[in-house]
Amino acid sequence: MSTMESLLDKLDETRMTLLEAIELLPDEALMHTNAIGRYSVADVLVNLTVWEAELVTGMMRLDQGKKPGTLVAALSNRQEYNQKRFAENQGRDLDRIFDDLQKVRVELEGWLEVFSERDLIQPKRFPWFGGKTLAQIIAEVTFENEKRYLPLLNAFAQKWQDSRAGR
Repeated sequence: MSTMESLLDKLDETRMTLLEAIELLPDEALMHTNAIGRYSVADVLVNLTVWEAELVTGMMRLDQGKKPGTLVAALSNRQEYNQKRFAENQGRDLDRIFDDLQKVRVELEGWLEVFSERDLIQPKRFPWFGGKTLAQIIAEVTFENEKRYLPLLNAFAQKWQDSRAGR
């Protein structure tokens, strides 16, 4: 299995697990603040989307032979990046959040096909990543980021359902 195929499998598997974790939650629950720390489930979905969008933009710049400056800066200060994106995306419509989540993933999958196996696995291919491979950066920004939230999303979904069932 190629690196690209492996990445695509992990992207699909993790996204499916994420969506299954929240599929029974009503809109009210998805928008409920303090669901995941101080954030709502919708905020988490937006965060995942903006990171993937930044990755897509970074991959486009790499394909053009340019430094993915904003992506590199975001990776070096994730907390600041998250706070700025959170502030910019307050009050977004749920339908738009889910549409963007899907659209950006489709774009990412398309960009994966642009890069060769060598591009994905050679640590020195893109010097801006400090010795990490493009595949590692893709993993960090996408499915590893989603996996971090899965236990929290599952716990919130269970708590929400239990509270509505009168348990």
